[in-house]
Amino acid sequence: MRTIFGLAPVLLLTLLASASAHGETPLARAFADAWQRQPAAAALSERQRAVDAQRAAAGAWTAAPPSLEVGIRSDRFNGRKGAQEDEIGLVLPLWLPGERSGSGSLAEAEAEAVAGRSDALRLQLAQVLRETWWAWQSTRNEAALAGERVAAARQLRDDVGRRFAAGDLSKADLNQADGALAQALGVQAEADAQLANGRYRLESLIGKTADSAGVVAEPEPQAPTTGHPLLRELQGRADVARRSADLARVQGRANPELALSTRRDRAASGEANEQTWALALRIPFSAGPRQDARVATANADAIEAGLAFERERERLEREGGAVGQQLAAARRQLVAAEERARLARENRGFYEKSFRLGESDLPTRLRIDSEAFEAERALGRARIALAQGISQLRQSLGLLPE
Repeated sequence: MRTIFGLAPVLLLTLLASASAHGETPLARAFADAWQRQPAAAALSERQRAVDAQRAAAGAWTAAPPSLEVGIRSDRFNGRKGAQEDEIGLVLPLWLPGERSGSGSLAEAEAEAVAGRSDALRLQLAQVLRETWWAWQSTRNEAALAGERVAAARQLRDDVGRRFAAGDLSKADLNQADGALAQALGVQAEADAQLANGRYRLESLIGKTADSAGVVAEPEPQAPTTGHPLLRELQGRADVARRSADLARVQGRANPELALSTRRDRAASGEANEQTWALALRIPFSAGPRQDARVATANADAIEAGLAFERERERLEREGGAVGQQLAAARRQLVAAEERARLARENRGFYEKSFRLGESDLPTRLRIDSEAFEAERALGRARIALAQGISQLRQSLGLLPE
């Protein structure tokens, strides 16, 4: 009987390859599908439209839209002498000194914050998808190996059954072979259940049938040329808070208003109309405690965002070092697992031959088969752990799936 446990890695576990050699990886395609399903992606265009409108408002000539004032005064309901006064005017809210430039700076900071928030949401989704993806790949590996183990146990049971019928083996040996097959079927059932759960979690994210391609690692990460998305988001929040604080200091009072109006006046019926023009300026008093509250709130937001940026930067630096060490350990583990699997396959071939020749007993054969299965299982896990380690290193650097 051929070595069977070595077939599962060939069927399922493709040698780790870079995406640069094979184009976009299945993980990258899954990420594109998952992002399109996110509520944040659907709302992104409207958020951008809001930012554009805020920029346009900051570039307007007036602090708020102009207003029209219309009034009429008459003695129609009392003296009835035909006296009438009509007035129409235009009120223009004026910018406070420095308010227009401050509003423009705040609009730009809001635009950067929206872009940073979008990138951070993508990276957060990438983290969830990467964890789900490699968990699913692990369940696929377990299910494939469990299937191979069932096939090997069934073949061994058939061989033992024939030798028992011929009188070469005892009933106890047949029972052991049946027990090994039952155990393998139980392991397969458990692996299939885990595979179904892993597929459900992945397909809930991407909204379609999962790609059945083998394990393909992401490209080896290079140092990113732009800032980390999580830091960019926090930096954007801090900039918005600082610009808001600066604007709050400028807006110490309500906006002054310039009013231009004209009045047409008639003292009594039959008399000539007289028209006058008026130019008025309204200057509100200081906002006082209300303005102090706005400034204090904006300052608190700026302080909080700045400290959050520093803490996140420290965390990412430590995470990068830890993930790098884990990746190096995963490489060493893969080398050890490959050597263990090679030796287990050789031993399995030796004992398979000696069992056929009657030189070894069934318990030893079952033990060797179990060791070979565990070695192949460890090899599959090591390959997936290495690919997952590369993904996690890319995640710590703020790189999306490729």
